[in-house]
Amino acid sequence: MQQDSGFVSMRHRLRIAHVITRLINGGADENTVHSCNWAAQRGHDVVLLHGEMVHPEILAKVDPRVELIGVPGLTRSISPVSDVKALLALTRRFRALHADIVHTHTSKAGILGRFAAWKAGVPAIVHGVHIVPFVNVGVAERFAYLALEKLAAPVTSAFISVSEGIRDLCLSAGVGHPDKHYVVHSGFDLDRFRNARPPDDWRDLLRLTPGAPRPPVLLMIAAFEPRKRHTEFLDVFKKVAVRLPDAVLVLAGDGPLRSIVESRAKWLGLERQVVFTGYRDDPERLIALADLCLLCSMREGLPRVVMQYLAGGKPCVACDLPGLREVLRPGINAVITPEHDLAAMADAIAALLEDRERLACLAQGAAATDLSNWDAKLMGKRIDAIYREALDQHRASKGVPTRPPVGNVALPR
Repeated sequence: MQQDSGFVSMRHRLRIAHVITRLINGGADENTVHSCNWAAQRGHDVVLLHGEMVHPEILAKVDPRVELIGVPGLTRSISPVSDVKALLALTRRFRALHADIVHTHTSKAGILGRFAAWKAGVPAIVHGVHIVPFVNVGVAERFAYLALEKLAAPVTSAFISVSEGIRDLCLSAGVGHPDKHYVVHSGFDLDRFRNARPPDDWRDLLRLTPGAPRPPVLLMIAAFEPRKRHTEFLDVFKKVAVRLPDAVLVLAGDGPLRSIVESRAKWLGLERQVVFTGYRDDPERLIALADLCLLCSMREGLPRVVMQYLAGGKPCVACDLPGLREVLRPGINAVITPEHDLAAMADAIAALLEDRERLACLAQGAAATDLSNWDAKLMGKRIDAIYREALDQHRASKGVPTRPPVGNVALPR
């Protein structure tokens, strides 16, 4: 079989097991599903082990060739009894699967999955770092996660971070040796966002009366979770609403805090200016509708949604977080405000909406941003190269000859 066929031969087929705490409509989850699908479509045997929280929308995106296995006790919250149950279940599964690679995702699954894989004797153990769990958290939580990450580092064959900033945070905290760290940006279908059009029912979506002019549209796509700071942002968005009473804020997504955020909007008297869309399977069309896109999270890796905003040709106002400046360029395609100053973010949003010429320049910069590193196919190839490298290192440590390369993809340090 030729190398450019896109498929692996029987001799190079891998048994890959991915592990994630939950499967919801989030960036880490979509990244995991894409990684599974890419490998399965190229002939690898792929298993996705997941925790108890599962959303049907994300399950529908999983390739039928990927085997799905629920893991009892694998939950996001810390629970000693459930955690031990999940650890034992994962260990049994890995032994039965005879996996070549275990690839863990997110913090909780990353800790339990790596220890279970090590206990089961899996040759190569890879951890995907989508977010750093010991940053912008309480002292006790930081200490616990940092201690566990350092404990798991020696059994980790490779770390795959979604941004250089995330990698650097891990290294500065002493998590893992530099030679074990790689950066693979979280890929997606760029053309889907570059060529999108607004929803056909955009007037209904914005609740416009017949003949009403199109208002300025702000968009934030984010799961309704505490670290996304929806409620806190609504408090400062009131300032924007006063300066620009015709502006509409579209909040797309779902999650446990949605009803609380909706109540907050009502309490603030913002029902007319804030639209809740719920989960949408066409985020590219919402981005096409927007004038300006937002991100106000307190913790992130390098969220795919930021690249999706830019791929759609829309500038972004975001709080300053590690990794964002790899792609966001203040004054070129974005405005970056202090991490803990949402009031400054609100001021920046209002100022941009009032200066349409500047907004148009940032939109041009967004459309011109080089996003080639976020191409979905490149992501799959880079991850595959890291798997091969990890397995070669394992074989070398055992005195076993390494296999010939399947392709020629540079390792993304």
